[in-house]
Amino acid sequence: MSKEHKIFPTKGNLLATKKSLILAKDGYELLDKKRNVLIREMMVLLDKVKILRNEITESYELAYYYLQQANISNGVISELASSVQVESSIHISYRSVMGVEIPSVGYTQKPIKMEYGFSESNARVDEAYVQFQKVKELTFILAEVDNSVYRLANAIRKTQKRANALKNIVIPNFEDTVKFIQEVLEEKEREEFSRQKVIKLKKEKLKSS
Repeated sequence: MSKEHKIFPTKGNLLATKKSLILAKDGYELLDKKRNVLIREMMVLLDKVKILRNEITESYELAYYYLQQANISNGVISELASSVQVESSIHISYRSVMGVEIPSVGYTQKPIKMEYGFSESNARVDEAYVQFQKVKELTFILAEVDNSVYRLANAIRKTQKRANALKNIVIPNFEDTVKFIQEVLEEKEREEFSRQKVIKLKKEKLKSS
């Protein structure tokens, strides 16, 4: 027996190895399909990320411009800002994509309501407040998409690693083992055939003598 093969070459082991080979090939096909689905899902999100990043960058720039104008026209508005309530309506749920949990950030969208006294503010403060509300909503969406892309990328990497192991190591090993067992069994069959033939010839000689 070859040193490379530790399995004993029997018909039972040949059948078992063939079954394992079929399962390994089926597993590779499933992993390949999973990887393709995850990649498609991630590509859709990546397109969304590009749009969101541009939008949120512009929104932040505008929001900080309004804030600067508010500080100039109304003095530093840190005391006014402290009167704005902390967002507490955020909730996170998950959906499954090929076994990968993808987050969905939800929040209660309320009508914009100024939470500070009008006597202590002006239109510039209102502009900054409204713009930062938009920034907040975009940040929720971007956080959801960014986290989803990270999870999908991580799952794709793991799936690719497992698929590669099956394709490049496990399946070739099973195929090699099947070939080895078949060759050994065929050789044994030839030897047995030759042995039986010799025995038959000996018997025929004994009969004729």
